[in-house]
This record gives sequence, C-alpha cells and structure tokens, in this order.
Amino acid sequence: MTENINLTDALKKYFGFDTFKGNQEAIIRNLLAGNDTFVLMPTGGGKSLCYQLPSLIMDGTAIVISPLIALMKNQVDAMRNFSEEDGVAHFINSSLNKSAIDQVKSDILSGKTKLLYVAPESLTKEENVDFLKGVKISFYAVDEAHCISEWGHDFRPEYRRIRPIINEIGKAPVIALTATATPKVRMDIQKNLGMQDAQEFKSSFNRPNLYYEVRSKTNNIDRDIIKFIKNNPEKSGIIYCLSRKKVEELAEILQANGINGVNFHESVRKASTFIKKCILKAIEMDIPLTDGVPFEELLTTLK
Repeated sequence: MTENINLTDALKKYFGFDTFKGNQEAIIRNLLAGNDTFVLMPTGGGKSLCYQLPSLIMDGTAIVISPLIALMKNQVDAMRNFSEEDGVAHFINSSLNKSAIDQVKSDILSGKTKLLYVAPESLTKEENVDFLKGVKISFYAVDEAHCISEWGHDFRPEYRRIRPIINEIGKAPVIALTATATPKVRMDIQKNLGMQDAQEFKSSFNRPNLYYEVRSKTNNIDRDIIKFIKNNPEKSGIIYCLSRKKVEELAEILQANGINGVNFHESVRKASTFIKKCILKAIEMDIPLTDGVPFEELLTTLK
C-alpha cells in the first residue's frame, strides 16, 4: 500500500532531499491514503512537493490545475530535471500545437506521464474531458486555489467549474493548495470543490530566513540608503519608491555614488540586465518570482 511507503527514502530517491519541510510529510500521507486535502502554506514553503512526490508514487496520472502558463512550464521543466524520463511531466495549454498535444496524450496513455498540468480553461474543453475519461487519474491538485473564491483577491470564474468537470472525468482525491486564504475564502474553496470534509493543513507564515526592520525616516534618506548599501557589499537589493520620478532620481544618485543601481517601472518595456539576472536565477532555483530575489541574497525594501 502506498500509505505505508518510506517517504523519506522516496524523497531522497526522486528529489535528493534528506528531510521534509514543515507539514509536507503529513500532507503527502493524507493524500496517499485517498483523502481530500486542503493546504495553506506560505510561498516558498514547498507546496508543489506535496503533489509532485505522491504523483511519482501513485498509479496513474495526477492532474494539476494551474492558472499560469509560465508557472506550468517552470514546474514541468523542474520535474524533468529530477527525472530521466522527459515524459514524466507535461502541460496542455494554448501554447501547444496539435502535434505537441498528440505527443502529450501518447505519453499519458503509455504510462510515462505522472503529472499533467492544465489551466482550468483547458480542463473544461470537451476534447480534453473525453480524453481524460479514459485515463487513470491518481488525484487532482488545484494550485493557487484562492482563484476559486469570489471573495479572493484573484478570482477566476473558470475555477468554479472544476468540481463538475472532475465529476465528469472521474472522481479521485483532491488536494487544494494556496498561500493566501482568509477563513471565508477557505470555506468557499472547500464548498465549491465539494471537499468540506477535507483535512486542513495550515503552516506557519513565519519565515525565519527573512528579517524585517522598520527605521524612522531621517532628513537625508538618500545618504542613509547609500550608507546601508555600502555596508552590505556583494549583495543585491530592491528599493521600492512611491513614484516613477523618485525611482529615476534615486537610480541616478546611486550611480553617482559608485553603486550599480538601475531603475525599473511600468514604463520600462525591456527589463534591465539586473532584473533579467534575478528572474533567471529565481527560475533556475525553482523559486516563485513573487518571492523577489533568491533567498540567500539581501532583499531591501524602503518606502
């Protein structure tokens, strides 16, 4: 039985990690036991592992419902890096042509694919529903589950159709995951997904790797910023300003003082080299871009 498997050994085998973080092991065991699962975990807490590892252990293909094409590609690429089989993870969305979709379906039917990422719009297409009816589904994972709730900050109407589509394709355990949900939003998510009896796992939002400090603003804030940066050499930071004009002025001041500072705001059509490097490194380390720069670097926020 999969629920009796040594998960630490499986974690090491598939991902190279020695230990789980926080509630990850308990969440995975609950899913392996065939139970609906609701996960509230901060960004960077390891939500994706909670469905990636069980998908590799269980029979069949796990359906991961995700709102963003870029996020799907990032996670598929990461899974392929951990596996010798390129077909272990796929996505189906509007970026694929018919030939690519046919290859995805072939890999799923052959048993190669353990994770299939789809947007809710793709999941509800009649041809995809008909195809998935003939596939053994291990479980459904609803990522960014707050998109389901009308009370959430990022509501997407297509998410409200997920439960009826699951019932049509074939029932299997459901795991819903989000980093942001008030009690009202959590109730709405579980009600809409028909998983009111799901076991909830709520992780602490304390981030020991992050340090917060609030300082009183002086009469010479530019001097203070320059001093702070020069006291932290070889580290990267982000400074938030309240206006585009201030962003540009501060960048000029930093450059005049020998600091490699660049400005970036909504009117800048092409990202600077600095921004591109941050994004590329975040993708390389499989860190969501909303986290800003990689954890080991300094994140400075000033207003």
